[in-house]
Amino acid sequence: MSAHPMDDTAPARRAGRRPVTTRYEIEHIALELFSERGFDTTTVDDIANAAGIGRRTVFRYYRSKNDIPWGAFDEELERMRRTFAALPSDLPIMAGVRRAVLDFNEVHPDEQPWHRRRLRLILDTPALQAHSTLRYAKWRRVVAEYAASRLGLSPDDLVPQTIGHASLGVALAAYERWLTEGGNLHELLDVVFRALESGLVPEPAR
Repeated sequence: MSAHPMDDTAPARRAGRRPVTTRYEIEHIALELFSERGFDTTTVDDIANAAGIGRRTVFRYYRSKNDIPWGAFDEELERMRRTFAALPSDLPIMAGVRRAVLDFNEVHPDEQPWHRRRLRLILDTPALQAHSTLRYAKWRRVVAEYAASRLGLSPDDLVPQTIGHASLGVALAAYERWLTEGGNLHELLDVVFRALESGLVPEPAR
């Protein structure tokens, strides 16, 4: 990831632009509207009208308005599973989790301002909290499955579940720090996951 400071500005859609049809274009327009008008007061019709498309095209990609801020989350979870599956079998479990989470959060520099808007919306919008809980559970499950496979346990056993919860907790701490102070999200995630590997005892300064 780029190390330059982030802000909440993102490229505006040009007036008279052709109707959009790709998921990313729709998401960008929706994120602009959510930022300008608020999530609760922005409707699917508003998004469709701004994009120059019909409601049906929006629902081709998303089941509901609540799904839009999460983008291609389910596809990214499958990619995360593939990352876990490709890790060396002798890699320490928490080092493997760190590596997979860093890969999961790899975002192209051009997309980072949008990613920042996306995370701010997900973390700060009360109307999204119940929906977010379901997404967090899916994310934790992928981590728990990996931990369980390494430990010879079920993903529903206590230790794999704990690893999933702990991993989500430190990831959220890094996201919140990035949103309030800027910096490099990748580096923040690396710091908190290395701390988790060492029992949340900070590594000595070099």
